[in-house]
Amino acid sequence: MSVLDDIGGEPSLKELVEHFYDLVEALPEGQKIVDLHRNGHGLAHTREEQFNFLCGFMGGRPYYMETHSHMNVKQIHEHVPIFTKDAENWLSIMDKTLDDLGHAGAHVDRLRATLRRVAMILVNDGDVVGETL
Repeated sequence: MSVLDDIGGEPSLKELVEHFYDLVEALPEGQKIVDLHRNGHGLAHTREEQFNFLCGFMGGRPYYMETHSHMNVKQIHEHVPIFTKDAENWLSIMDKTLDDLGHAGAHVDRLRATLRRVAMILVNDGDVVGETL
């Protein structure tokens, strides 16, 4: 059984992603995430790609891989300045999302730990590939 199965499959993941980005747009700690995505493809695109990525990441159909031919999360974010505070804000909003939707248990604890490791790997202290600060 996959993490995706554990949280209720694709419908639950879709709900999670939608609620997460609703919170990102509503909470002050989500403002930088909103600003970064507004300068990119926008939040509607981000919601779709986040679902696609997380689906494969959690053991479901690899929609992101099928479209982009990779799941290299570092490469996906290499153009984005990410500070430790940004990663912590993302994680805080994801924690609130999981809590709000009633996701709990050992599988969710493992998911939280995995997301923390990934988020911290993405921290580049604002150094962006191809740019000097």
